[in-house]
Amino acid sequence: MTREQYILATQQNNLPRAENAQLYPVGIYGWRKRCLYFFVLVLLVTMIVNLAMTVWILKVMNFTVDSPLVLQSDRNVTVNARNHMGQLTGQLTVGADAVEAQCKRFEVRASEDGRVLFSADEDEITIGAEKLKVTGTEGAVFGHSVETPHIRAEPSQDLRLESPTRSLIMEAPRGVQVHAAAGDFKATCRKELHLQSTEGEIFLNADTIRLGSLPTGSFSSSPSSSHARQTVYELCVCPNGKLYLSPAGVGSTCQSSSNICLWS
Repeated sequence: MTREQYILATQQNNLPRAENAQLYPVGIYGWRKRCLYFFVLVLLVTMIVNLAMTVWILKVMNFTVDSPLVLQSDRNVTVNARNHMGQLTGQLTVGADAVEAQCKRFEVRASEDGRVLFSADEDEITIGAEKLKVTGTEGAVFGHSVETPHIRAEPSQDLRLESPTRSLIMEAPRGVQVHAAAGDFKATCRKELHLQSTEGEIFLNADTIRLGSLPTGSFSSSPSSSHARQTVYELCVCPNGKLYLSPAGVGSTCQSSSNICLWS
């Protein structure tokens, strides 16, 4: 018995039966019901296909929780960044020959504190690491000037400043200091070594000052055998500033052996 039949049976005694009463079925019947089942079946098949494609893409691209992301290509791999207007603002290209980055500013930061280790833009390149190490055999080549407050060699290694074919110039308006705390300081050259002070003086302070390979003057009237036994000499200066040695005597012998000044 349907719901309509039950209601009519209970109200049969109270309500008069309406003439020509019609009963309307409630629900989806006929071709509408078949279309609904068809759409549900199509939706279910689409969901299964999407799930299968998602699993396949994750498997092919190696998208896993425990593995890093790997992007592979037979050619270049390019990553672009665009603004809200669709304009290109940055690009990173990884190719077979080079890795190129095009942007207004390129930065490399430390993973711990986020400080800038390397940055480059159109105006300057900044290296923020505590130490810059060049391990190439030819060292570092700079086309123009280099500004730095400190140049230091590695521990137990020598620091060498060299210009193979031209001059090496160190200038400072307030002074240049060369200090060797636990070693020697040597200055050698092929031709002449000049020490010049335009307004001050040249000060040599040491327990012992040695001037090697100075020429030795001689007396024109003294026998040559006496010079071999000579152990004490007098330091003499020519009018042009040249230094020479003269065998020491009771008095000054520079005047008698000044013939060496004629050779300079």
